[in-house]
Amino acid sequence: AVGGHEVQSWTRATKRSLWQKVIQLGMSFLIAVFQCCRRLYNCLVLLLKWWISGSYLQRKFIKNLSVSPEVDLLGYCTREWKGDTKQAKHIQEAYEDLFWRYHIKYLRQVRRDNYCVLRAVLFQIFSQGIPFPSWMKEKDILKLPEKLLYSQGCNWIQQYSFGPERYTGPNAFGKLRKCMEALKTNWSEISSIKDHEERGNICNTLFSDESKEHKLYEAIKFIMLYEVVEAYEQMKNREKHIPNLFSLLLARDSSSDPLSFMMNHLNAIGDSGRLEQVEMFLLGYLLEVKIRVYRLHKFNTEEFQVSYPDEYQREWHEISLLTEDDCYYHIPVTRT
Repeated sequence: AVGGHEVQSWTRATKRSLWQKVIQLGMSFLIAVFQCCRRLYNCLVLLLKWWISGSYLQRKFIKNLSVSPEVDLLGYCTREWKGDTKQAKHIQEAYEDLFWRYHIKYLRQVRRDNYCVLRAVLFQIFSQGIPFPSWMKEKDILKLPEKLLYSQGCNWIQQYSFGPERYTGPNAFGKLRKCMEALKTNWSEISSIKDHEERGNICNTLFSDESKEHKLYEAIKFIMLYEVVEAYEQMKNREKHIPNLFSLLLARDSSSDPLSFMMNHLNAIGDSGRLEQVEMFLLGYLLEVKIRVYRLHKFNTEEFQVSYPDEYQREWHEISLLTEDDCYYHIPVTRT
């Protein structure tokens, strides 16, 4: 009886030990499952956040692009010029002519603000990898503000206004220097990239950052001012023949000298005013590009297709613009 009692006690102790081990294993398994589920949950949360963030950033990036991706030319015309009015039919015919005669199949829309022309021109220069103009290779453009202010005594450049900032004052010189640095750095970096797709991606990034964009346009405006000052001095001193575009520009009552040109025209660009046609001659001249413009509202006239400037060198690169009203411009894209 004593032996049987000992066997029963041993059996009960063994069962109790086994149950404890089973419970311990079960608890360990449940803890492991819980930790695994928690890690999986955290991974899913991170993945969801990444996807939402990526989608948001992508939408934000596309929304901020000041030069939109290519769209079908005739599809764009159909959306934008519905109806049977005389004007609508005229523009529709112009778009069809571009498609069939000039083989322009696509269009890149450019943000409609008062930097529109400068944006459309500079975007094409960068995206095509067009190098610095020859005169910019010989002169350091970073020194142009200093040259006007100190060497030529143009202290009135302190009244220079930076587009929508409407900024004037003693810090204009420093701001101009930063604009020139931005132009030189971005232009040299982008033009050195040989791969077209890589260059396009960098351009899209640059032209989705408003503050960086505006620095580029203000630099171009200031170079326009510098060129006018140089031509004005040469005209006064009768040093040498200058292009006719300067005579036309300085013949206006509102821009008879560099100061009035700056105050009445340049300062407004980007804010309340846009480049006028005579200033587009100057733009093409200083950038050494032939700017071909299709003016759709002038369809079936001699002014439908014009070039800025009309006096250009054969080796200059050509870029194209499209306008419906001489106010806002888009980029036509040809496919062979």
